[in-house]
Amino acid sequence: MQEFFLEYKVIIVFLHIISAVVWVGGMIAMRFAAHQSFLKIESPHKRLEHIAYALKRLFNIVLPFVIILIVTAVFMIKGYGLSQSDFAPFSHIKEGIWTLMFINLLIMIYRRNRGEMLLNKGDMVGAKEQIELIGKFMVPLNIILGITAIFIGTYLSSTL
Repeated sequence: MQEFFLEYKVIIVFLHIISAVVWVGGMIAMRFAAHQSFLKIESPHKRLEHIAYALKRLFNIVLPFVIILIVTAVFMIKGYGLSQSDFAPFSHIKEGIWTLMFINLLIMIYRRNRGEMLLNKGDMVGAKEQIELIGKFMVPLNIILGITAIFIGTYLSSTL
């Protein structure tokens, strides 16, 4: 695997970085740009419909990049030999952060789907409970975790 990594290092690192940018950048755009425009929609039902639709689009966009991020991370850990280096703790912390973010993403997808289902059944209260937590807590949490992981990755890449 190390030979493969060294031969395709630039492409693997690029795919890793662009995947992190799309995932974290997409969440930042959703939370701080799109979310604000959703608040301008007066009808609560229409607002929830638009939020659910936008979240679905975001998740469909970022999911392939999340998979690429995980695959490239494995190549980089093996290729750089991080598990057997002095940088292993940083590598493990970064792995843990991306794992938490992935689990959080899966829960967000589940909550969004459940919220849309409740919305379609006319249960506005239930739909709001499912979707509201995504924007207020789950996306901001993933933004903070993602920025932290990117910082750790920047530190690692500057020392290798």
